[in-house]
Amino acid sequence: MKKDIFGQDTSLRSAEALESWNDTQMAFLAHGAATPEHLGKVLTAEPDFALGQAAKGMFYLLLGRRELYPTAQEALKAAETAALQGHISPRERGFVDALKAYVNGRMTEAVAHLETILRARPDDVLAMKLSHAIRFVLGDNHGMRRSIERVMGAYGPDHLGRGYLMGCHAFTLEETGDYTKAETVARMGLAISPDDAWGLHAVAHVYDMTADAKGGINWLTGREEAWAHCNNFRYHVWWHKALMHLDLGQHDEVMDLYDTEIRKDKTDDYRDISNATSLLSRLELDGVNVGDRWEELADLSMNRTEDGCLIFADLHYLLALIGGERNDAIRALMGRMHRDAKTNAVEMDKLMEHPGLAAAAGLEAFGEADYKTAFLNLARARQTMQKAGGSHAQRDVFERLTIDAGIRAGFLDEAENILAERTAKRAGREDGYASARMSLISEGRAAAACADRVPAE
Repeated sequence: MKKDIFGQDTSLRSAEALESWNDTQMAFLAHGAATPEHLGKVLTAEPDFALGQAAKGMFYLLLGRRELYPTAQEALKAAETAALQGHISPRERGFVDALKAYVNGRMTEAVAHLETILRARPDDVLAMKLSHAIRFVLGDNHGMRRSIERVMGAYGPDHLGRGYLMGCHAFTLEETGDYTKAETVARMGLAISPDDAWGLHAVAHVYDMTADAKGGINWLTGREEAWAHCNNFRYHVWWHKALMHLDLGQHDEVMDLYDTEIRKDKTDDYRDISNATSLLSRLELDGVNVGDRWEELADLSMNRTEDGCLIFADLHYLLALIGGERNDAIRALMGRMHRDAKTNAVEMDKLMEHPGLAAAAGLEAFGEADYKTAFLNLARARQTMQKAGGSHAQRDVFERLTIDAGIRAGFLDEAENILAERTAKRAGREDGYASARMSLISEGRAAAACADRVPAE
């Protein structure tokens, strides 16, 4: 039994495999592009390493792609075979159980298994980060914060995962509205682990949620090396910078970042599609002509209509299909979502029904310029949109579409109320979007008042 770099027991036998496993964990914590390469070395050397197989399975499932489920199932089978042969520790058994639950669509149960590991060893940084990642997909912001704060006392100044833990804590603080503390904790964590792109991006979230776009740009500018090593998460950090330029009305800068960084590589990863579709949607709401940029996103999303792994992903595929006017694919995606909601076989199916179906109907209606139907459906979905997963910043595209639909349909009071709630979440500060929409509401009311004063002929 060998201990890893964090002092956790493993069933690895060779020093070489242990070194690669340590590299795997460090890369995973930093969202490093080299994570699968390191893990591949581990499993090539010791394919019966149950924990490595369990991690592989969960890494694949977190990618939210239906075609990767067989790979995750193979990893589960390899892990369970290793367990039968005795090549497993009690700690590793917990990770295998988490993978089994996740493969079978029981994501909350997977989190519960990881939390059981953390109760026994609160300093288990791998369990901490995986619990955090799955809860994020589930939109469980308060659960993320509670999980992190339960284990913080186990991370002393010499723990190599301390900086990454603080990055996770900072993100949970931001997502639960404690912006000042979030920024402080993130900066402290980055002083320890400067390659923690998650912590760095938590500060970007703070600037977004406090309507300080200039401060956010200043924060990210000059720190590009802190996320250059990342997997596709690097596109997401660039997306944050583009949002800040958008808030300042700097549309040329937004378009440049879109073309040179955010869609530099034309991947079909749902996170990359969500970056792109939500940014193009925001641009169009601001009256910007985005050219033919919807086309490649729609082409890719046409192949994802039967996926159904995550409601968050489906809604962004739908945005792409609407933007690219792919009506047959829109119908196919909507039909599959309705079937999933009716089947209600796994945890994600419940989310297909609420908020998924109402949100999808609202987006489709918006694309057809039926703003009354769009508003009524999006406003209904809004009540449970947190459950779709992602962050406040990511889900804000649906908030904007709801507000714009309301204004265009003449629901001015309702749109104003949603704007007020949105601003309240942003420390009471109006961002560029809110200011522009309040002006539109005022203009709408003035126009309505003038119409009322016109005498009937």
